[in-house]
Amino acid sequence: MAKSKPKFNAAASITNELIRIIERGVLPWRKPWTAGGSSRPLRVCGEPYQGVNNFLLTMRTTMAGYGSPFWMTMPQANAMDARIRKGEKSSLVVYYGQSRKQGEGGDAADEGETDDARVFRFQKSYRVFNACQIEGLPDSFHPDPEPVPDHPGAEPIPHMQAFFEAIDITTVFAGDEAYYMPAVDKVYMPPISRFQDPRNFYGVWAHECSHATKAPHRLNRNYGLSRFGNTAYAREEIVAELTSCFLGQQLGFTAYTLEMNAAYLYNWLRVLRSDTNAIFKHAADAQRACDYLIARSEAGRARDAGRAA
Repeated sequence: MAKSKPKFNAAASITNELIRIIERGVLPWRKPWTAGGSSRPLRVCGEPYQGVNNFLLTMRTTMAGYGSPFWMTMPQANAMDARIRKGEKSSLVVYYGQSRKQGEGGDAADEGETDDARVFRFQKSYRVFNACQIEGLPDSFHPDPEPVPDHPGAEPIPHMQAFFEAIDITTVFAGDEAYYMPAVDKVYMPPISRFQDPRNFYGVWAHECSHATKAPHRLNRNYGLSRFGNTAYAREEIVAELTSCFLGQQLGFTAYTLEMNAAYLYNWLRVLRSDTNAIFKHAADAQRACDYLIARSEAGRARDAGRAA
């Protein structure tokens, strides 16, 4: 009797791909990029991807050097009379849904006195291609790139500075280390003059503000007792890295840390090797942290504008 083909595991496939990339000693999503004027990968309708799909397609766009931000399925391309070029490989992305399953509640359930319906969340995968892998698409899927702005060294970038200053998280600028101290609920940062590229300063600031969002009175994110080098610490570092990546896409910097070394990469590898679902959970947590910081900055600027009026 022939053996049945093993069921495809999207989480394992994506995680193994990520492990192979990080084992080379690089974090490709840190490379500054815009594709066709967009800092985020876009669906065929122009809607930006979020969470883990944003992260995955950002990484693949950077590594392949695609000049278009648009991604689509083969049927979507075919619907526009376009065709995937021969030999092109697809990229795996995921989506989440939920369904309800009615339990066996007996007569009481039939009469509506109890609700035994349980909600099940599920993950499915599908494959997409970048517009650069497709022939015959309208020109709108290949927008012109925007010029990269030039920022003087060690000087604040006005829109980035305004963004962070409006967030109600206290930041102290002193010394040469960057960290968040939960006991006093403060972020500590080296001054911008210590950074040759000011975008790196904001990348670090975003990383540390992400750590601050884990506080109980903010997002209450907790992976267990965190000590330097343990698994809980490593998981939180991944969230901060991804938050800085997502936030940087909106503001114009890339994720950055003061120490990029083998130990930092090992944090990623240890978590990914032990849990094939980790990248999905931590990308979702990072998206929540990014959205939180954006909301707090907008609220702070609105409040300041009201006071000035």
